[in-house]
Amino acid sequence: MTNNVKINVHHITRVEGHGNIKVDIRNGELKECKLEIVEAPRFFEAMVRGRPYYEAALITSRICGICSMGHQLASLAASEDAFGIQISAQERLLRRLLNCGEFFESHTLHIYFLAVPDFVGAKSVLPLVATHKDVVVRALKLKRLGHWVGDVIGGRLIHSMATHVKAITKIPTDEQLHEIIAKLKEAKAMLREDVSVLKRLKFPDFERETEYISLYKPGTYAFLAGNIYSSDTGETSYKNYREMTNEYLVDHSTAKRAKHHRDSFMVGALARFNNNHEWLSDDAKQLAEDLGLRAPCYNSYLNTVAQFVELMHVADDAMDAAQKLLNRERQLEDHTFPVHAGTGIGAVEVPRGILYHEYTYNDQGYMEKANCIIPTAQNLNNVENDFRALLPTITHKSQEEITLLLEMMVRAYDPCISCSAHILDVEFVDED
Repeated sequence: MTNNVKINVHHITRVEGHGNIKVDIRNGELKECKLEIVEAPRFFEAMVRGRPYYEAALITSRICGICSMGHQLASLAASEDAFGIQISAQERLLRRLLNCGEFFESHTLHIYFLAVPDFVGAKSVLPLVATHKDVVVRALKLKRLGHWVGDVIGGRLIHSMATHVKAITKIPTDEQLHEIIAKLKEAKAMLREDVSVLKRLKFPDFERETEYISLYKPGTYAFLAGNIYSSDTGETSYKNYREMTNEYLVDHSTAKRAKHHRDSFMVGALARFNNNHEWLSDDAKQLAEDLGLRAPCYNSYLNTVAQFVELMHVADDAMDAAQKLLNRERQLEDHTFPVHAGTGIGAVEVPRGILYHEYTYNDQGYMEKANCIIPTAQNLNNVENDFRALLPTITHKSQEEITLLLEMMVRAYDPCISCSAHILDVEFVDED
């Protein structure tokens, strides 16, 4: 480093929540490099304590309005694990469709509305309406598809009321399932149209190998079930999630940090792609090839491209689930079960990475303890390490260019900052 650089971004734009970037390089020495999370902690683990099991998914879905369904699915999985419930084949198929709705809504939002403006010199997506109207229209249709699937299956995508421990309380009709398949075919065609758009974007030239962690289930691109897989250490049971996350606090963040084999790791679309790419659908593999995305990929900026590839896979996976539901007799299933004391863990992939919920219930099915570990929190230290690797290669650029590249790095991770700032350790001191 040869330059003096001082960056102070107060609230990064086009991300969910409030975060700051602070960088100070003096006489070629990096004095400060921080991604500050300044959201107020939100104490959701405390909110569910003392509540009955059937309220857990409804409450924890409010952690986030973007990943609400992911929190519900993780919550349901944790409760079912605690009570020893094995969900039916029908329920697994319905949850695959709910997962599809969330991924289409979230990935589309990030790719088109939050990330793409960086590459065309726009402050937001609004100026692109005049220059790239057809792309913006397709983006709105893809995002609306996600909301629509969530509404058909769960009553609404955001904070669904139809999901329940053991079984959903809403069953789609044949007509609705046929329409889902038809709309997903249209979505795949729109994605193919936009391959040329992504290929024209110039992603920053950056590489830093890190540890990649995701769900893992051989034979499937794992989203809703499986064990935990590290690109460094291999597979371990989802029950060992604490050994994989090792949460700790730093003084410049209201969100905890995580580490495993190294001092940081990455979760999210690029981690899933690196660990599970061989089980992508054929059309998703072709899309990855067309876009030049190959595993292993060590460029964090290309997380956005991995999200785009995932949309093609999710469309294929959801069409398969819808067809299997059409081929079987469907009916509302009994969602009652005997309640007993127990502890359970739910591990699912949400758009931003692997999400963990752990619950402990008493004999009456009331929550005694809860723990949630959010993907964005797991990524925070890796973002800072990317900063440290990137900065020496860009100090010859202007301050405005350096600032943009740092903001783009944060946006590439698609952080959900409000999600991450959900707990803070507080020590009360008796002054007497």
